[in-house]
Amino acid sequence: MSYLFLKQLHILCIILSLSLFVFRLQLSVRNHPQLQQRWLKILPHCIDTLLLISGVALAYHLQQAPFVNSPWLSAKLVGLLLYIVAGTFAIKRAPSARGRLGFGLLALGLFAYIVAVAASKQTWPWLSLL
Repeated sequence: MSYLFLKQLHILCIILSLSLFVFRLQLSVRNHPQLQQRWLKILPHCIDTLLLISGVALAYHLQQAPFVNSPWLSAKLVGLLLYIVAGTFAIKRAPSARGRLGFGLLALGLFAYIVAVAASKQTWPWLSLL
């Protein structure tokens, strides 16, 4: 597969994943029963799996390895793990709507950090703005 195809697939998956997360978050905060629909439990995992596969393929194509020769990719990976944990609490683990909203906002902040790292190839992307 070409680099351009992988990059476009990765970006498409990012947009779909974020859109579904925001949709599921608002359902979760409102305790809406629609959150229990089968497609809303399966589709995000399918998209996120494709997102991860395309990310690994991009890293391989660019000969970048987290924790070896790419600090920015390492930062993205750590950010992703924190995003997953925060997202899990935002959608189903936090006991209150306020807690789910708080974890949802944290997850969105982590998502923004991951995107900023990807765009800047810097582990601390906001420092370049100073």
